[in-house]
Amino acid sequence: MSTVLNDALTHDALARLSAANRAFAAAYPGDPIDRQPVHTVYGGAQLFSHDIAAKLGAAGLKGLAEYAPDFCTFARAIALAGAEKLPGLAGERAQLEARLAADPGAVRKAEPAAWLAHTVYERVLEKMKREPIEDFRIDFEDGYGNRPDTEEDGHAIADAEQVALGMEKGTLPPFLGIRIKPFTEELRARGIRTLDLFLTTLLRRTGGTLPANFVVTLPNVTIPEQVETLVALFELLERQHQLAPGTLRCEIMVETTQSVIGPDGTVPLRRLVAAAQGRCVGAHLGVYDYTASCNVTALYQAPGHPACAFARHVMQVALAGTGVAISDGAVTIMPVAPHRAPEGGTLTDAQVQANRKAVHGAWKQHYDEVRRALREAYYQGWDLHPGQLPTRHAAVVAFFLEGRDEAAERLERFVAKAAQATLLGNVFDDAATGQGLLNFFLRGISCGALTEAEALSTGLTLEELRGRSFVKILKGRRGQA
Repeated sequence: MSTVLNDALTHDALARLSAANRAFAAAYPGDPIDRQPVHTVYGGAQLFSHDIAAKLGAAGLKGLAEYAPDFCTFARAIALAGAEKLPGLAGERAQLEARLAADPGAVRKAEPAAWLAHTVYERVLEKMKREPIEDFRIDFEDGYGNRPDTEEDGHAIADAEQVALGMEKGTLPPFLGIRIKPFTEELRARGIRTLDLFLTTLLRRTGGTLPANFVVTLPNVTIPEQVETLVALFELLERQHQLAPGTLRCEIMVETTQSVIGPDGTVPLRRLVAAAQGRCVGAHLGVYDYTASCNVTALYQAPGHPACAFARHVMQVALAGTGVAISDGAVTIMPVAPHRAPEGGTLTDAQVQANRKAVHGAWKQHYDEVRRALREAYYQGWDLHPGQLPTRHAAVVAFFLEGRDEAAERLERFVAKAAQATLLGNVFDDAATGQGLLNFFLRGISCGALTEAEALSTGLTLEELRGRSFVKILKGRRGQA
């Protein structure tokens, strides 16, 4: 250290720098390595039952069987790459399926489009049977509407009983939550009452246990005081029901322009998250309320609108590295057939074709929006209808399968270089990039798009993959040297 510098001033400056560095690290702990669901399915509270995931999965499978009973039809409906070259005749398709069953590797090499279409379809079917819904939100807001207090009280209690039953039977999805009404002047009392009734009933029924990954979604958040009030309510409920402090967690919804740019011209999202005092785990974009607040007419309100693109990127930049997961909104064009057969009758050929065209068109739109979101690094979105489940999972599977080989090669090279630098005592400080590559496989495996065996092409072991941490991988390899 130079003798020209005053030791006291240097010490003070370094102390301030250390304090600032620690504060920055606390504010940006990095993205969580825990599982993030690929979607949140919103359903009206009046319709909730403990086995809702299985019911919606069965409905989605029924629609898939009716409008895409084979992998070639489904691939063409969503326009997978090369789908136009897939066989249209049943005999030719049967021959292709036999070859895929006998030697999928050979087909992948010779006809990658056929292998991709078949693999996507098979993994979608498996996912729909095993875990059609990853995250479900019991909705007391848009999907429920404004009802008499006695009616909403009844649904809050009944839904809590159903959640408790689902915990007993093991029928709940891996992530679950409740969306209450916003804390505006008009609706705050109703939102507070619903949450109190729901949680009090549930915790009494379960002996003080919440379902795994439970979260409360607060819609239409515009000011930090709304989040602060929710936290105060959480603290009261935790004391009342003897829950550990911090047990209850929340998500906030970004649904207005004021949530993106505040009255002082700054981005208020960090202040909204900070108001949750570490309890906020997610921020969801409400596409239709947000575009309405931008004066976009109903005809053009959609996730792909430029206004939504701006909001998504602001959310991404403001919350990157904070540990708060971000989620895209919903596609409201439902894959629903316009014609139904009369009782005891049948549809005409024209009606059958119209139904098929409508469902395939909605599938394609939903698939394209999910793929767009994935390209933009939005790995979670909303679904509103069982017919959207096949295309949600298809988009996710295709995204990970198409990127698997390149990501595996990059991660293998990256781990080798990073481990070598660490072993030789060189500086290696780009662990975030390594974790990002690792997260590609962790996300793919957790949702069923990739298998653990496929991820081993990275050169990692199963133990290293399941550890979910790039830093731990490097430390482990350094210890083995």
